[in-house]
Amino acid sequence: MLIGDITNSGALPSLEATLRFAGERQRLIAGNIANIDTPDYIQQDVSPAHFQRTLAKAVEQHRRVGNLGPITLDSEQLTSRPDGSLQLTPRSTSNNILFHDRNNRDVEQLMAAQAENAGVYRTAIDLIRSRFDVLRVAISERV
Repeated sequence: MLIGDITNSGALPSLEATLRFAGERQRLIAGNIANIDTPDYIQQDVSPAHFQRTLAKAVEQHRRVGNLGPITLDSEQLTSRPDGSLQLTPRSTSNNILFHDRNNRDVEQLMAAQAENAGVYRTAIDLIRSRFDVLRVAISERV
């Protein structure tokens, strides 16, 4: 068995995709926060629910091909790049109030999205770490 077979099997590919999504989404949220007072700035985001649906389809496809290789995400909001990174195509969060400076800021929504996204990121990191701890113990042949 090759190391690539180990790192591209089980839950690791979906955890990696989740980690990449959360990292890219954090950049979007940070950009929205940085432009909170910028006139004409329209906040953008990607839907976590859309990511979850796309990931579920990709995992099913991954299982059909025998759990080989990384998971590939492809939808109108998410695209896997050849280098393994994730390209997001954000949408306007147009349900916010448009202020007099034509900025659709919503501080409470931004803070909630940031906290939720940070939680997803930390959870994915913890799960990946635990998977690699199990591998490390198995490789060192300790009980």
